[in-house]
Amino acid sequence: MALTNSQYEAIMHGYELNRLEHQREQADRQAYVFEHVPGFKELEDSISQVSISYARESLMHGHKLDKQGLRDKIFEISSRKLALLREAGLPEDYLDMQYTCPDCKDTGYIAGQKCHCLKQKIINNLYEQSNLQKLTETANFSLLSDSYYTGEDLKRFLGAVDTCKNFINNFDTDYQNIFFYGTVGTGKSFLSICVAKEILDRGHSVIYFSSSALFEKLSEYAFDYNNKNELHNLYEDLYNCELLIIDDLGTERTNSFVTSQFFSCLNERKLRNRSTIINSNLDLEGLRNLYSDRIFSRIASDYSLVKLTGPDIRIYKKTLKNRK
Repeated sequence: MALTNSQYEAIMHGYELNRLEHQREQADRQAYVFEHVPGFKELEDSISQVSISYARESLMHGHKLDKQGLRDKIFEISSRKLALLREAGLPEDYLDMQYTCPDCKDTGYIAGQKCHCLKQKIINNLYEQSNLQKLTETANFSLLSDSYYTGEDLKRFLGAVDTCKNFINNFDTDYQNIFFYGTVGTGKSFLSICVAKEILDRGHSVIYFSSSALFEKLSEYAFDYNNKNELHNLYEDLYNCELLIIDDLGTERTNSFVTSQFFSCLNERKLRNRSTIINSNLDLEGLRNLYSDRIFSRIASDYSLVKLTGPDIRIYKKTLKNRK
């Protein structure tokens, strides 16, 4: 589970509030039945009276009596109670505790394992903190199409898709990175978001930044002493999230600060075996020229280099739309 303690505690507090609310609702239903279903409360009280009588008789005889007689009496009373509910036009389970998730009874766990509802809450939380909720609605594998590519462009695209699927399938066991590069609008961002969705849906943490937004945020925090805590928290997220996606590398204003921050990010994530996907319109020579040799060397040696070429799909789609 890739959540902070406070995020996890907030989720579990939600479960506690659900249980308290359902207990209140059950108490209200019971009060309604006691008031509007004649004879029901008397039957309810008689169960405890029968149990007390059984315990008293056991003490008098100095040993436990056969419980079958007690069970038969309680069963008879319970049957009469159900009959009264039916006669009042109420379902037989009217007084049962209701749960948002009947499987785990609103605890989040079944036999010490996370319930499906808790797993989904974690995934929803991860989506929210990754800033990818909207993007994955329009970029996911169900919308994937190779109809925009032909020839060598198609071959490269299909190879890129295979790389993405291998990345996803081996994410839990292998340390992997991808550097998508090539011409504008050929599907680099689309594929990285497709991967992000699959990784998020498996309950892993993903953070997505455009390159310009990332380095602007780092610069804002680094040069303002009042943002010292925010800078520390941002570093923790960047270095520890299970998948970091940096989009449009090369569009930021590059300087010594950006270069040093970029290398630190790459290096720290390598040390922690945290996977990274980078998208860039730069070719490999442009990457070498814009950044330091050690950054180029780190990416060239530690990343799968995936080149995409072809038409600008965004312009192509816009052109088709205008023709209609």
